[in-house]
Amino acid sequence: MTITFLLAWFAVMFPLVFSPGPANIAFAASGASFGVKRSLPLMFGIESVFFIKSLFLGFGLSAFLQNNQTFISYFQVIGALYLIYLAYGFIKPLLTNEKHQSKELSYFDGLIIQFFNVKGWMMIVLMFSLFSNSLTYENSSVNILILCIMLAALNLTCHLIWISFSSLMFKKIVKNQKVQAYLFASSLLLVAISFILDSNVLIGL
Repeated sequence: MTITFLLAWFAVMFPLVFSPGPANIAFAASGASFGVKRSLPLMFGIESVFFIKSLFLGFGLSAFLQNNQTFISYFQVIGALYLIYLAYGFIKPLLTNEKHQSKELSYFDGLIIQFFNVKGWMMIVLMFSLFSNSLTYENSSVNILILCIMLAALNLTCHLIWISFSSLMFKKIVKNQKVQAYLFASSLLLVAISFILDSNVLIGL
């Protein structure tokens, strides 16, 4: 593995991992609302599914997804509906005048968010299509495992940054919990709407 390969991989994968998406918006919302420690179950749920997805795609599932775009479209819609559900969870206490805080995002929420995160699936497919043949190990399984571990490490680092920065920023700048709730609910809704519009499911209706 050369420095050139690492730089090329990082240049492609870092923007994809760090850019706003369902997982990162959820991390920002959880970090700002509940802090770093109470956001760890959400993160572990997302990271575990991401790593498992990487293994499945690396060992053959990517070809299936590339040849079944309709399957991906329905994934997008299901994922969007779950994001809408999470957005409602943030603003429900405000709409019903409940005094308790919004429900924490759990390990299970992380599993669902990442499983239906189409961006995550496509990111992994792109990584293997670009870099799986660039490693020089004779055993292809070793190449796949190395890429999966590299992506897992990058995910963990970037996601911790999202959680930590959001927790710090909103404690210093946006202290009003109502504003935070509406802000993150709106962000999740925007991501959900973009998923629905980007899918081809509505075209067939």
